[in-house]
Amino acid sequence: MSGMQSVNPATGKTEQQFDLLDADAIDVALEKSHQAFRQGLSLSLDERAVKMRKAAELLRHEKESLGRLMTQEMGKTLASAMAEVEKCALACDYYARETSTILADRKLVDGDNDSYVRYLPVGPVLAVMPWNFPFWQVFRFAAPALMAGNTGLLKHASNVPRCALAIEDILARAGFPEGAFQTLLISSGQVESILKDDRVRAATVTGSEGAGAAVASSCGQQIKPTVLELGGSDPFIVMPSADIDKAVETAVKARTINNGQSCIAAKRFIVHADIHDDFRDRFVAGFAALVVGDPMDENTDIGPLALPQIRDELHRQVEESVAAGATRLTGARPIDGEGNFYQPGILADIPADSPAATEELFGPVALLFKADSIDDAIHLANDSRFGLGSCIWSNEQAEIDEAINRLQAGSTFVNAMVSSDPARPFGGVKDSGYGRELSADGMLAFMNAKTVLIATE
Repeated sequence: MSGMQSVNPATGKTEQQFDLLDADAIDVALEKSHQAFRQGLSLSLDERAVKMRKAAELLRHEKESLGRLMTQEMGKTLASAMAEVEKCALACDYYARETSTILADRKLVDGDNDSYVRYLPVGPVLAVMPWNFPFWQVFRFAAPALMAGNTGLLKHASNVPRCALAIEDILARAGFPEGAFQTLLISSGQVESILKDDRVRAATVTGSEGAGAAVASSCGQQIKPTVLELGGSDPFIVMPSADIDKAVETAVKARTINNGQSCIAAKRFIVHADIHDDFRDRFVAGFAALVVGDPMDENTDIGPLALPQIRDELHRQVEESVAAGATRLTGARPIDGEGNFYQPGILADIPADSPAATEELFGPVALLFKADSIDDAIHLANDSRFGLGSCIWSNEQAEIDEAINRLQAGSTFVNAMVSSDPARPFGGVKDSGYGRELSADGMLAFMNAKTVLIATE
């Protein structure tokens, strides 16, 4: 079969090539996963926790080499890549510590009966994961899945095969048995047949709406549960009572984190008319000061986009929006030379039917809107098919309460940038998906909540 390539987005150089698994190799992997699940049921939580803490130890010890691998495969800055490895270790530690509490039997009030809920693993779970956080997206699935007694099968994005194999290696060296977690180097076209296999009991997807819909459709036909974390166009509301200095500083970071390639990056900046012009001028200055360049250089703020087609698609959206009437305040253009570099930019005066208003822009381009009131700001924020994260910057409690209660999103952060953490449930509504990852919710998503009743005489 044809293979996949690991290409450095800063240079365009192919670092390594891999063959795809054929049908026979996939069958072997599925059987290993099935057998590892059956054998792993005899492992105690304490035994799993020892292995998970070992995984955290390996991640921290090897964070520089693993960070360099991420940077070479998808272009994020080395500093942010190493921070991502640390975050994965945090997730491993969290589930090693908290699983016994999360999975404790839940006592039911049931008259004179002895009745409770026991949480039991469902079996092998297929994870279809994206390239933008190539370690974190996987570990936030793998840590709770393995601690719960499920087994994991990873179909990673085709441009990060070395990261995918490195994750499998870490978990194997941590002591998890053969087959407990496997990377499958396969194409998107090979996913459906895996989902139809009876040995695979559930699936989770982080990625595009198309990928999520395809997996959910296949699993629906097989009566298998799914969790979907898809696109986002997160609103960042700023009201007059906010600390403007802090809001602007955070806004620049919130839009350009991970080279602007994050589902929960703030993308639509909705600013009250009373402070709009002041915010705009500071925002433009903040973007203009960003350093674009070699992601291995500690002075670099923005590295290359992961793939040439991502850069080209982003620029198409920008150009079509400008042609429709949007104003380019700064940047928002490809940078000549080798690599997939794109100048961070800001668009304003955005027409309602332009790509900037209706699509997710996956790169360092911010969209600026003006609102006349908190009601107007929330209306603008909700005028999107997406509903992943949201934040409001205000010191007026009534405005904060309005945002918390009315914003259509999986999370609302107040005077803070949206972020994910092992202790907090993570996910969205509307076209951003359904279900939750992380915290107890993420673990319980792939558990059989079995009701037990023991009759009393």
